[in-house]
Amino acid sequence: MLLCRAVAGPDDSSASAGGGPEARDLLLAARKILPWLVDVRRDLHRHPELGFEERRTAARVSALLGEIGIEHVADIARTGVLGIVHGSAPGRTVALRADLDALPLDDAKQASYRSCVPGKMHACGHDVHTAVLLGAARLLAARRAEFHGVVKLLFQPAEETVGGAKLMIEEGALASPDVEAIFGLHVDPTLDVGRVGLRYGQRNASSDDVRIAVHGRSAHGAYPATGVDAVLVAAHVVTAVQSVVSRNVDARHSAVVTFGTVAGGTQGNIVASRVELVGTVRTLEPAIRDLVLRRLSETVTGIASSFGARAEVEIRSSYDSLVNHDAMVDVVRAGACRMLGDESVVIVSRPSLGVEDFAFYLRQVPGAFYSLGVRNEARGIVHPVHNELFDVDEECLAYGAALQALNALAILNRPAPPVAEPRKAFP
Repeated sequence: MLLCRAVAGPDDSSASAGGGPEARDLLLAARKILPWLVDVRRDLHRHPELGFEERRTAARVSALLGEIGIEHVADIARTGVLGIVHGSAPGRTVALRADLDALPLDDAKQASYRSCVPGKMHACGHDVHTAVLLGAARLLAARRAEFHGVVKLLFQPAEETVGGAKLMIEEGALASPDVEAIFGLHVDPTLDVGRVGLRYGQRNASSDDVRIAVHGRSAHGAYPATGVDAVLVAAHVVTAVQSVVSRNVDARHSAVVTFGTVAGGTQGNIVASRVELVGTVRTLEPAIRDLVLRRLSETVTGIASSFGARAEVEIRSSYDSLVNHDAMVDVVRAGACRMLGDESVVIVSRPSLGVEDFAFYLRQVPGAFYSLGVRNEARGIVHPVHNELFDVDEECLAYGAALQALNALAILNRPAPPVAEPRKAFP
């Protein structure tokens, strides 16, 4: 549990529970618009769209920004939206980000707002993230006279698939004017609603996609000695590759190799000539990443060769590791303590082996990515993300909107620009 009183906010020397009139006022204002936030979130939840298919979602975001009176640009990064909230005078620029895409999953929960699109569901809370950012936009638009500078609202596509953050950056979302700090959040069903989880330094792993093709030689199943069984070779490959983690990686460090699909063969009585394995590698440290990928390739090709087979290993870099900037985590921490109280802010002790493309933003500008509690055990809201029963306690919408608005104002009202920190590796 975090003792927040040791951290002063950027414009408030008190960090005691409930302190800070700006924090209290923002939360009160967010609670007043909670019915609107719920309506927005449920509409998005009913109409999920996968990465780069978010046409309806983007149109809905654009329409709502227009109703609020916020300047915006559509079709950035193909299906994204960039909103711009101008303050009362020139100043600093801060960005807030939400992701738009859903998952290819059937919605199994019983709720009036369950997905009406077969095979698609907001099972990772991106509908919440989008509604939260729209709420923060509404709160900030009502306070234009109270701050100088610009808030960029990044409604980003394709977080779940190809890392739409990279395309947002390539198309100038962080430029003209240049963003000086960025904040993002993610729903967390392990934290009760009204709580916030913070992680200093490294928060998420890097990932690499692995595709292995094992080439054998077909034969009749009754005479396997006349062929080279690609299924048998693939089975040994799957087993042997796990030794890379257990025997090549220092046990004090983290790495994961998982094969999610195995496909091959044509008939039960025919020795398979080809098997394809598709998987993922997750690591926290660059040196461990390089080691695992090198040893994986050597192990696969060696195993295949020992059986008289041949293996092709294709490795595609996916997401970078997400490393928070400590000074920006302090901004979130101070604001959350003032808004929600000391007992509601939790420091996460270990990084996750999950990935998050917010990492690409943090390689460009200082920022922080944090967790928003959505759990309510009394109401049965306990299921993990990427689960067909996933849901949230919608009170989280008010907390998220108020916190994101407060983070932006904390940066905009600072007298001096934030100093970029060196990237920190996980110890």
